[in-house]
This record gives sequence, C-alpha cells and structure tokens, in this order.
Amino acid sequence: MPSQPLPDRAEPPTNPPTDPVILAEGLTKVFSSRARAGRLRRERVDFTAVDAIDLRVAPGELVGYIGPNGAGKSTTIKMLTGILTPSSGTLRVAGYDPQRDRVKLARRIGVVFGQRTTLWWDLPLRDSFTLLQRLYRIPPARFAENLAFYTEALDLGPFLDRPVRQLSLGQRMRGDITAALLHDPAVVYLDEPTIGLDVVSKHAVREFLRDLNLRTGTTILLTTHDVDDIERLCSRVVAIDHGRVTYDGSLEALRAERDLETVVRELYSRQGV
Repeated sequence: MPSQPLPDRAEPPTNPPTDPVILAEGLTKVFSSRARAGRLRRERVDFTAVDAIDLRVAPGELVGYIGPNGAGKSTTIKMLTGILTPSSGTLRVAGYDPQRDRVKLARRIGVVFGQRTTLWWDLPLRDSFTLLQRLYRIPPARFAENLAFYTEALDLGPFLDRPVRQLSLGQRMRGDITAALLHDPAVVYLDEPTIGLDVVSKHAVREFLRDLNLRTGTTILLTTHDVDDIERLCSRVVAIDHGRVTYDGSLEALRAERDLETVVRELYSRQGV
C-alpha cells in the first residue's frame, strides 16, 4: 500500500461530524403482484421485502450488512441509491433524499457489485476511467491525482490499456473499485466485492479497503457472505433476515456472544422468502 494518503485528503478529522451519513427510520418496501385466484380472477398479493428497518451509519464507519439471499439486503441498497422508492419511512443519504435528489446523490456515492461491472466491456480500462471523469465532471487535476493514487494502490498499471473483457476477475474488481472512488464519494456500497477472487486478490482488496477507510474516513457499507471480510474489515455488523434487522452492534459484542463463523453460517443457511 502507498505510504501517503490521497492527495489533498487529510486524515479523518479529530472531531468528525455527528450527523449520520445514512439515516433510515421505519424504512419499508412492499412489492405487489397479481396472483391467479380462480380461472378468471386474479388478486393482489403484497410481499414486504424490507420491513420497517432503522439504520444509522456515522461518517467514517465500515459496516457489514449481512443476511441470507432474499433477506432484503439488495432492496435496501437500491433504496439507498435511489433506484427504488420506499413504500414508507424516512431515508436520507449524505443529506439527500435518494429518490428526489438522485442526480445530486450520485455524485456523493460509489457502488461496486461483485457480479456486475460498471466498466465499458470493449474499451481499455483507462478509457472507462476517462468516461467516468466526464460523467462525474471531475476536475482534470483531481482526476489525475486520484487515478495515479489508485493505479499505485491497486497495482492497475500493467493492465490500464487492456480492454476490460480481457481482464481477470481480480483485475476487473480492482478496476470497478477504482471507478467507484474516482469522484471522491462520501459513501461507498460494496456488494460482495471479494466473491470469486483468489486468496491473493482477496487480501489485496481487503487491505486497500481498510486503508481507504482509515486514511480518508470514507463511509463503507459492505454486503458479503465471506466471514473473513467481516472479521478483517468491519467494526460493526447489521444482520437482516426476512426484511427485519435481527442484530445491530459491534463485531466485538457479537464475538462475545457466539462464534462469528457459526452465526454467519446459520444466518446464510436460511433462505429468505
């Protein structure tokens, strides 16, 4: 890892702001569909994917957001980014209403999906970054400083000029992480960022994320199935099951109650409806 922090970004302030960067109160999302109720009749069926959750994340926190498939994690992230509109409840991210201020919020958040890429498949990695510079209107000097930092921190140099489709999974993931950070977001959502990576790549990504959080105070919300991701990165864990928060507290407190690996294994062995 580089010995110097990001250019012009100081260490996290001694007295950081107390207002949460993510604030959700009674956050609920209900999906409706039509189910056959006879030969000619259909009736409305409601499914509550997220059920009145409360969530406060302070600036600079690195929070693990865990739960089985179908528990409501992805639905929550989509509401936090403005992709989905909550059915009820209050939601603010970086001071914005994600649905009403989606364009403004986009400049304050970064998103990485382990199974999907935000990079242009047939373009060299460097060109994808240039397009993102224009999309986010990053000042040229700032863009050059950030790209130089992330190129060194994530060892992107050997494949910057290679088309994205030719990159390995680990290389593409490092590119996706860089793409999510070039515009200096206040909040980053990471959805399974180490899935499918080899041991060396996982270690490199974890070290980088931990260093980023410590050096710059970037708030990170991490969803993962990997116990090691939680152990090595998260100071706080929020568990969700069937749309409801089942645990919200420190990693240390969770460890004190039960073995973390057992808790996560049991949680992920239950498939949400």
